[in-house]
Amino acid sequence: MTTETQPSRASFWQIFGLFLRLGLTSFGGPAAHLGFFHNEFVKRRRWLSDSVYGEIVALCQLLPGPASSQVGLTIGFLKGHYRGALAAWLGFTLPSAVIMIGFAVGLSLWPEASSGGWVKGLKLFVVAVVAQAVWQMGKSLCPDRSRVAMALLVAIGLLIIGETWMQLLALAIAGGAGALMGLGSDRAADPLHLPLQSGKPVLMGLVFLGLLLASFLPQVSGSLAWVAAEMYRAGALVFGGGHVVLPWLQEGFVASGAMPADTFLAGYGVAQAMPGPLFSFSGFLGGAEAGVAGGLLAVVAVFLPGTLLVFAGLPLWRWLREHRAARSALAGVNAGVVGLLLAALYDPVWTSAVHGPMDFGLVLLLWVALAVWRVPVWLLAPLSAGVGVILPL
Repeated sequence: MTTETQPSRASFWQIFGLFLRLGLTSFGGPAAHLGFFHNEFVKRRRWLSDSVYGEIVALCQLLPGPASSQVGLTIGFLKGHYRGALAAWLGFTLPSAVIMIGFAVGLSLWPEASSGGWVKGLKLFVVAVVAQAVWQMGKSLCPDRSRVAMALLVAIGLLIIGETWMQLLALAIAGGAGALMGLGSDRAADPLHLPLQSGKPVLMGLVFLGLLLASFLPQVSGSLAWVAAEMYRAGALVFGGGHVVLPWLQEGFVASGAMPADTFLAGYGVAQAMPGPLFSFSGFLGGAEAGVAGGLLAVVAVFLPGTLLVFAGLPLWRWLREHRAARSALAGVNAGVVGLLLAALYDPVWTSAVHGPMDFGLVLLLWVALAVWRVPVWLLAPLSAGVGVILPL
């Protein structure tokens, strides 16, 4: 292990302060977050080399959960062990989580606000955002006809049978099909030299699996235990980043009848305008269901599985990514993820927001603003809400 890849230790508060600043300023979603991290910790502070940072990013992309947050806590771990990982996660997540929980509490105190025109504007904005996410992920994760067809079949299956078990089955079938078809297996994986020794990977893995099994046990809807179970299950099963958490949470909170689609999509629209991780949307859902305690529990529960997998899964994935069948299965799962998000784009996102020609025209305009004019989401979200107030949508 070289001195280049073994940075000196930093204090909890030093790591927390750096990531808090990033949590307050890192707009733009996971890809932008990774750019901010690279600039801060590779270029400016030289905590990591380019090669080690690239390995961390590649490995976290393979794991379920919020990739940018996982990269951040891994950097914190390398600089300050488990205390450093906690400091990194707290600093990066805290600003957006506090805002989203506060937004949920505000809506509970002023329920009439959720029926205003600004909610309609945000819902149309969410249609454009999710459509753009489907487009971008489709280009990168479905580069050939086989994977395009796989994504479409997954979407069709989920639109016909939208239960949680169908989502799991569809991704499992996609992974199996990818392995059988040998998708994306021509290029061998680059060798890894990531200097990460968690020391407790088996224990972390067992805790992850035990909590995942417990999350499927029946709970009283709206209770703290129910909120924790829904969030943990979503965080454990999400491949593909923040936007993909939408269909998992929609199934638990909207399709189950626990929350109106309007409220759900309004919260999701506000989350787009926040800096930091999109998974902080969980704070809004938990806060709307069970107050501040529910919001805090939801944030911890949705990030916990990805955190456990970082420490439990890195040694396993270091081995798996060198094997062709594993890479092919992952390529199939990623194609299935595109189908998962495509199905969510139609129901509930499109069906609850677009009800006429004017709605459709505004969605097209917002999509052009995102995809062509590159208007940042933190600016476009409040503009959309304002349009909803001004125009008779």
